[in-house]
Amino acid sequence: MIMVSRILLALLGGLAAYQGAASLSITTRVNSPYSYGIWIGVVIVGALVGFLLGGVAGRWLRDHLRALDRAADRRSAAELTVGAFGLVVGLVAAALAGIAVARLPIVGPYLLLPVVLLVAYVFSRIAARKHVDILRLVGVRSRSTQTRVIDTSAIIDGRLVEVIRTKFLSGSIVVPDFVLDELQHVADSTDALKRARGRRGLDIVEEMKKAANGGFSVRTTDRGDVDQVDSRLVRLARELGASIVTTDYNLNKVAQIQGVEVLNVNELANALKPAVLPGEPLSIKVIREGREYDQGVGYLDDGTMIVVEGGRRLMGQQVEVEVTSILQSPSGKMIFTRVAGHGVSA
Repeated sequence: MIMVSRILLALLGGLAAYQGAASLSITTRVNSPYSYGIWIGVVIVGALVGFLLGGVAGRWLRDHLRALDRAADRRSAAELTVGAFGLVVGLVAAALAGIAVARLPIVGPYLLLPVVLLVAYVFSRIAARKHVDILRLVGVRSRSTQTRVIDTSAIIDGRLVEVIRTKFLSGSIVVPDFVLDELQHVADSTDALKRARGRRGLDIVEEMKKAANGGFSVRTTDRGDVDQVDSRLVRLARELGASIVTTDYNLNKVAQIQGVEVLNVNELANALKPAVLPGEPLSIKVIREGREYDQGVGYLDDGTMIVVEGGRRLMGQQVEVEVTSILQSPSGKMIFTRVAGHGVSA
């Protein structure tokens, strides 16, 4: 970028110097064999000035283009497209408004450009922020318009990135900036376990960015907002017409009360666990005591808790049990069993 701008401005500088010398008739005033040398010298000086200015301009363009790339990465394709359409509509509206502004005495010509820029910006900004509603109005309901706002708990949990890789979670992935701030705060914790979880969460965000099949963006919000993270998530989801992806049971309930769709990773995991029926036999190792008297607790390979009635005395043993009942909740599944006859093996 820098070298291209240097070359371009060097050519323009040389051409401008040539045109300036010609308009001032510098060489015609010097009737000597050195007139061609003067022409060449003027062009070289103009090219050198352009070359030096090209370095400054190139660095400025490079930095601002990088900022533009980062801003584009934080927005979905649907938002950018609708925003561009809003800009076109805004320019048309600005042209109509400019006709009236230009007729104002004295200040009219000076207000024309600011009015055009302001009206175009307002239209593009509104179109980008309301792109989901605008697309719905025109009957567009593609996968790209399905926006998923990711909660901190779902990121730290770690399973979400695998769900995205399998393409069971479609649509645009949005991570709010305050969620990143919360992850960074956890990563900077003095507690070693929290610090490891926070750093792992930041790594997972990077993996989600690569795996997202419907676009990935980081949403910038009002830094002065003092509301709790859950409230800001719900408000952002309502603003975008998006659903929230979380493992937080309380956030799940609050969002549903306010009419926001919630995708709970725990509920998905529970739905995919193998189904068991009352009376079905299981082989389980009792590893600890249960909460109630004479209960033992074991776990299936997928982490499902198995409560064994009368299993306290069988700790450390592999036992054959029979399912009696199943308790399903948003936080997980518990299976209650009893020892099948006396089929116990050490």
